[in-house]
Amino acid sequence: MTATTDAISWLKATFGSKIDKAIKGTPFSRDLVVAIAMQETSYIWIPHYKKKSADEILALCVGDTIDKPSRKAFPRDRADLESAPDGKKMFEIARASLELIATIDKSYAKVAKNKNKFCHGFGMFQYDIQFFKKVDPDWFLKRRWTTFDGTVGKCVSELQDKLKVVYGAKKKSLDHDESVYVAIAYNKGSANTKKGFKQGFRNSEGKYYGEMIDRFLTLAEKTP
Repeated sequence: MTATTDAISWLKATFGSKIDKAIKGTPFSRDLVVAIAMQETSYIWIPHYKKKSADEILALCVGDTIDKPSRKAFPRDRADLESAPDGKKMFEIARASLELIATIDKSYAKVAKNKNKFCHGFGMFQYDIQFFKKVDPDWFLKRRWTTFDGTVGKCVSELQDKLKVVYGAKKKSLDHDESVYVAIAYNKGSANTKKGFKQGFRNSEGKYYGEMIDRFLTLAEKTP
C-alpha cells in the first residue's frame, strides 16, 4: 500500500463507525468524508498517526495563520478577534493550538515566533474561525474539534448546507461526481456543476480542490 492508501485505511479502521453514524440519513458516503479529511489535514497527521494516539492526532489538526491584508473574513488579526465577545479567550485557545502544531511542523514553528499569530482552521475537516463570532462560539470555546464526533458532526452539517446550495433540498443520493461538487462547495461556498473539477482552492502545484477531492475519493472507494 502507498502512504496515502495506508492513511485512508487507518481513517476507516479508526473512525469508520463514527463516520457512518454521522452520515446516517444523508446522501453522503463514508468515502466522501474520508476524502475531505485527506484533503484538509492529511499533510499534518500522516507523518504522525502511526506513533500518536487518535486523540493526539485530532488535537494536532489545526492550521491556517494567514491574517490581514490577505485575510478578508473575521477575524483579520488578533485585535479583531479579541474585540468579539469571548474573543480574548478564543485567542488564547487559537494561540495554544498554533504552539501545539509548532512542535511538529517547522513552518508553523517559524510563524509562532510572532506572538500575535494564531490558528484559524480547526479540526480534521477544518472549520474556520470566522464562524466563531456569530454561528457557533461554543464549538470553538469548548474545543469540540479535538473529538472526532465534534469535528465530523460539523463537517456533515456543513455538507448538508452545501448540498442544498448545489442540488437543492430534495437531493437524496449522490454519485461520485456529484459528491465532488458538494465537496467543492464545502471548500468555496458554491460549485458550478458545468465547469468540471477545476474549482476551489488551488495549491502550489496548480491542483484545484475539486481535483484533489476527486483523487482522494477515487482512492477511498478502492481502499478497504
